[in-house]
Amino acid sequence: MAEEEVSYASVVFKTNKRSPPEANKEEETVYSDVKVRSKTTEKTADTNAGLLPDKKTNSRGRCYQQVACCLGILCVILLLGIIAVCVYENQNLTSQNTKLSAENQNLTSQNTKLSAENQNLTSQKMKLETQRNNLTEQIRNMETKWNELNVSRAQWSIDAYCPKPKNQNRQCKACQDGWLPSQSSCYAINDPDVSGQKTWEEARENCTGKISDLVVIADQTEKTFISNNSWGSSGTKGYWIGLRAEDGKWKWVDGSVLTENSWIQQPATNGQCVISVETEGWKSVSCGARNRWICKKKALSL
Repeated sequence: MAEEEVSYASVVFKTNKRSPPEANKEEETVYSDVKVRSKTTEKTADTNAGLLPDKKTNSRGRCYQQVACCLGILCVILLLGIIAVCVYENQNLTSQNTKLSAENQNLTSQNTKLSAENQNLTSQKMKLETQRNNLTEQIRNMETKWNELNVSRAQWSIDAYCPKPKNQNRQCKACQDGWLPSQSSCYAINDPDVSGQKTWEEARENCTGKISDLVVIADQTEKTFISNNSWGSSGTKGYWIGLRAEDGKWKWVDGSVLTENSWIQQPATNGQCVISVETEGWKSVSCGARNRWICKKKALSL
């Protein structure tokens, strides 16, 4: 480019100094020269033009390479991120699956236990129903036996209180055979020999078996009657009556407390019971001693 400018300056300078014809010639020469030089310059420019595009191409190529490299790195980073997310999600799903499996096993175990408990309860229910049916049957049988027993007792009472001699009509009396009547009560005087005598508890059991109890004395008249019928007793051997010591008091078998303290002088000591001795009154002896006994029950109202 600098060489081309000098040539143009030379052309201008020569044109101003010479005659037109010469100028034309010179001008032609110059132009020719210019043309030549222009051609040379064009060649140089072409050469330079041929070199310049190579540098730009290299620069652009480097740019493209850098961009491609960045894009590749970015793609790698994105790929790694996606892989990491996938791995995390997979681990999370695996963990949730493990938890769900554990819960499922726990629920299965609970279901098994509940099924076993249900079977156990069902078995117990069946046993209870069987027991209920058995008890119902036993109650029915007991009611039947009780009714039969009541009938038997009623018949026994009729036969006991209203015996019917052969070919005779029934004749009723206040007390059955073997019992002594007094006022509105009947008394059984039990006087076996020594081998048949009983403790206070045993004597009471014998009386209850006869639908009665050990005698409870209500007044002086009854006390005198019992004393007169305590046959053949003396000393510490007599007839058990329904009086024993409880909590420092003399109590009758019907739960009442002895109000006539003058009837017995000895204190109420636990483990002591009372006997009636003919002509001697009442005495306190050990309940485990063996004696005769007197039972009492209500007389039949005619």
